[in-house]
Amino acid sequence: MLTNWLKIALINYKKNRLSTFINLFGLTIGLTGFMLILMHWNDEESYEKWNPKKDQIFAFQSLYKKDNFYGNNISYPLAYEAFKKISETEDYVIFNGSDIGLKMRTKYTTAFQQGGFTSSENFFNFFPFKIISGRAKDALKSDASIAISRQAAMKLFGTVNAAGESIKIDDKDYMVTAVYELPEGNSQIKPEFIFKPAEQFKNDKEEWNNFNYGCFFMLKKGADPSVFENKFKEILEHRAARSAKKAGMSAQQFFEMYGPNRVFLVPLDQLKLHAKASWFGNGDFRTIMILFSLSVLIVILSAINFINLKTAEASQRGKEVGVRKAIGGTKLSLMLQFFLETFIICLLSYFLSLALTELLLPSFNKFFNKEIVLNDWHVYMYSLAMVMAVTLLSGLVPAFYLSNFKAIETLKGNFSRSKHGVWFRNGILTLQLVISSFFIIGGLIVHSQVKHMMNKDLGFNGKQIMMIYCNELTPKSWLKYERLKNELSKINGVEAVSYGEAVAGSGRRSSSNIDYEHQSIDAETGSMDYNYLQFLDVKLLKGRWLDPNLASDTMNTIIVNEAFVKKFGWTDEQAFQRELHPGFDEGKKYKIVGIVKDFNLRSLKFKIEPIMFFHYKQSPWKRFNVYNIQVKIKPDDIEGTVARVKKFWQTSAEPGYPFDYYFINQRFAKTFEDYQKQQTLLTILNAMVLMVALLGLFALSSLMIEQKLKDVAIRKTLGASDYVLVFGLTSQFLWIAVIAVLISIPICYFLMNEWLKDFAYRIDMPVWPFVVSFLVLLGLTFAVVSIKAYKATKVDLIKYLKYE
Repeated sequence: MLTNWLKIALINYKKNRLSTFINLFGLTIGLTGFMLILMHWNDEESYEKWNPKKDQIFAFQSLYKKDNFYGNNISYPLAYEAFKKISETEDYVIFNGSDIGLKMRTKYTTAFQQGGFTSSENFFNFFPFKIISGRAKDALKSDASIAISRQAAMKLFGTVNAAGESIKIDDKDYMVTAVYELPEGNSQIKPEFIFKPAEQFKNDKEEWNNFNYGCFFMLKKGADPSVFENKFKEILEHRAARSAKKAGMSAQQFFEMYGPNRVFLVPLDQLKLHAKASWFGNGDFRTIMILFSLSVLIVILSAINFINLKTAEASQRGKEVGVRKAIGGTKLSLMLQFFLETFIICLLSYFLSLALTELLLPSFNKFFNKEIVLNDWHVYMYSLAMVMAVTLLSGLVPAFYLSNFKAIETLKGNFSRSKHGVWFRNGILTLQLVISSFFIIGGLIVHSQVKHMMNKDLGFNGKQIMMIYCNELTPKSWLKYERLKNELSKINGVEAVSYGEAVAGSGRRSSSNIDYEHQSIDAETGSMDYNYLQFLDVKLLKGRWLDPNLASDTMNTIIVNEAFVKKFGWTDEQAFQRELHPGFDEGKKYKIVGIVKDFNLRSLKFKIEPIMFFHYKQSPWKRFNVYNIQVKIKPDDIEGTVARVKKFWQTSAEPGYPFDYYFINQRFAKTFEDYQKQQTLLTILNAMVLMVALLGLFALSSLMIEQKLKDVAIRKTLGASDYVLVFGLTSQFLWIAVIAVLISIPICYFLMNEWLKDFAYRIDMPVWPFVVSFLVLLGLTFAVVSIKAYKATKVDLIKYLKYE
């Protein structure tokens, strides 16, 4: 019996070559997209899975209710108090530096080593890396201890057995206490070296309001994180009570004004993709879910094609069903036969999609900057489950439909003239075109939003400005900057030199509370040289620039942006009359002397935040942290000037250190990359959807028009023109396309409006994508169906009328 079923299946595959190809093609494309996005999702979810203690480790995260802002920083005393007073806590580790680069000298070599990490001494209790040399216990206890990775040990000493060796960093000797192997699994925490900044820890031990650290807490086995979160509120209230007296307000006022007001613990293995804020950067879970949903839609679209084509072929198999029922075939056996035919196609598509996925994986990895390989059993299992779901969806409906034919009707040949199933086919064809319309509208709106962001006036000019990092931070970094500024200014091709802490597109951010009477806002703090804002071509709206001839401009004067003034709710005139108290410089009053037009420092996804600019000499905290030099280059010989600046840097400024620089406008452009990738992916998915949908539409229209060839012959004999015949054959499909677009419009409007809400600078919902979708879908439907309709008008009249 099975052999007979297979023979019948092969005959039908061969007889309906076009629909067989379309079903195979559509399902293969859909399953390939599903697998690729699934692998991307699995890869993002796999971070920190290697850690055997991951179920006990949680990242600290806080909520500031006043601004609805999530933070990831904590102060040293808050972390220590939580460890001491919350019984659910087993251990904690704090850190305040990641991806640090330092020049290291050993008796063997001198090298610049990147990827450093500063941490408290119990780092290895949280991240149990395999120790190759030395020991993890007490590896970071001393402030002169350093642990290094295998790669760093080979680079610095030429061997992994480096425990006990000495490394000199900035004239301080460190002893290597451990050499470790970095984990093979995905991890955001892969330091090349680790040491403890003991002096900084000592200075911050009583600084309750200096939120300079990230923190992981390890809870006891079986402890409930929500219990920890609730108990931590008492510690926050204790901190508010301590600080309120100094601020001259009640503890409740301090708590509400400054926060944080609530804390959350994020499981270590969810930090990458699900944290609201993370020290190590967040993944984009929402985008992954959008892409995954779209890939599932493509598979569904392929399944719809399958159902449509199989039910449309019903008239060709009506007599087969009638004969089999007449000789004793049961409904169940017929259903199993038709179900087997579907399963063979789906299984073949599955194997083809595996091959296509392997073929596309290198390009996919390059696009997402990943190293995914097709060896995860989850991908095989989930994609096979999707195949089974498609088999059930695509096979069960046609099988049930075909097995229900009545033997007498089909043997009389009445089925071809029956309207049985027309409504069903039209319904699922409408669903297919609704999905196609959604992709067209969504793609056009995404394109418009990305174009809007690319063309937006950023409020500054970063062209031809090199941002050079100072790798060697001296105890008096501002003096180093002033010396290098004079020497760089003499290089041929250099137009101007300046310094600014807040650099567009860098992602580096320093902020503080800024107080006025009983008002307080969180604002970014940007120390700078006198000419920095003019250097960037930022527009001054009111007041004046900083003046090197005024002593007060290195003591207590600031320039703010429009967002700063609006956040306080002042007019420009009121702003110039206020004296402010910044949290980073307690006891000192600052006065606003200028207001500049808002300009973007971060991605255009975010609103422009309040920011205050002041001279770096104004605050010791800023003066000792001048970390970059920015050089504006004349446009006539950019390459030559860059080469001269590089030579000066490597021979005179920082010999032995890498020349670490970028152009500001190019770095800011990278903030658009994620959205450009979304645009590219949606364009590819659009092409896939339209291809699958139109091929399915062509095959379905071919089958349905073939059923009407006798009607065409009769009407042509009665004098109907080709135009009338083509329009008559295509009108049904055109009406379906119209209905599909009308259904898709409210769905698209709602979903795309939700997507646009993520952007601070967004387009208003445009009308033209909906109009374009209507015209494109209508045009493509007519073009595809009319090809077959026109061929039908050339029908051989004698062939279809000789028996009438």
